[in-house]
Amino acid sequence: MAGEAGRLLVRFGRRYAAAVRLATLVPICAIALFRAPPEHLAATAFVVGAAAAWTCGYAWWLRAGRGSGPVALDVVVLLGLFASVFWTGAVEDRNTGWLRLLVTFACVTCQWHTSPLAGGAAALAAGGGAVGILTAAGAAEVDATLISGTVWAIPAAGLSRVAWVLVHRAAERADRMAAEAARARGESLVAAAVRADERELANSLHDTAATTLLMVGVGQVRSDADWLAPQARRDLDRLRSDRVRASGHADLVDLLRADLDAAQLTVEFDAPAQLRLPFGVARAIADAAGEALTNVRRHAGTTRATVRLHGDARTLRLDIADQGKGFSPADVPDTRRGLRESVHGRMKRVGGTATITSTEGEGTLVRLEWRAGHE
Repeated sequence: MAGEAGRLLVRFGRRYAAAVRLATLVPICAIALFRAPPEHLAATAFVVGAAAAWTCGYAWWLRAGRGSGPVALDVVVLLGLFASVFWTGAVEDRNTGWLRLLVTFACVTCQWHTSPLAGGAAALAAGGGAVGILTAAGAAEVDATLISGTVWAIPAAGLSRVAWVLVHRAAERADRMAAEAARARGESLVAAAVRADERELANSLHDTAATTLLMVGVGQVRSDADWLAPQARRDLDRLRSDRVRASGHADLVDLLRADLDAAQLTVEFDAPAQLRLPFGVARAIADAAGEALTNVRRHAGTTRATVRLHGDARTLRLDIADQGKGFSPADVPDTRRGLRESVHGRMKRVGGTATITSTEGEGTLVRLEWRAGHE
């Protein structure tokens, strides 16, 4: 099956053949009429009118039609027009040049919209038939160049076919390159999707079970704490749910409340009653906020935080603030993925931003912002 470049080339070949036949029609007809002597002008004009009518009709078919049947009819009509030399005195008047031009352009342009076999047969039939008619009309006795000039229609058709084959091969190469590029893009998209899934799973693991286990391991949380078992169950449920991509919309306020319940902090929460967003956006914002609250619990040296949500489904701002000991964001090493991936990375992937403002001894403000249309 031809690719896009091949299909465009086929369409171009038919239209360009029609354009060439029409563009050369006027000068060819003018040559015929200007070179015709008065006694043969009426007969020549009749043949010229028939040639013009046929050429216009054939050009219309080239632009709109299908198949190759009219190509054979075109050869028959052109040879019929050429046979007019028997009753228009064209050989004696040496006025066969316009007929040779009609046949030559037909043989040349035929190569742009037919198969090699059909195009070659048409050129041989039209060119050879024209030579035969001139020979029968005695052109060799009047002027041998009338025949030799007509024979050139066949080599001209051959050169036209060679040029068209080269152009067609270039189109095939373009289609192969486009197909390879599309396949490479598809593979790249698949690989990017796999990496995104792996990255999000790693983020979820970091934000849930890994963080909980680390807090127990370093002694920040007693292993017999009454909230630890429920938290572990929530972590596992969260990891299971992240394996399934949800579609549709979700209420960001509900997602935030669920994270607040698991934060083990005293949180002042100020938000609208409801704020529905595309699920992926809502989940990313809620997860980024959850990581910010986890950092408050682990590093801020305080058990209190404030969460304020402002905005609507088009634009929103979510602030997570604490009055803890603060830190210097510039001093956080690049190897720490909590802020880099779980906060900044998540917001960036949904078209939002995360801004962290903190000074040692003065607390921390994490501001998450998002606008519709940027994801």
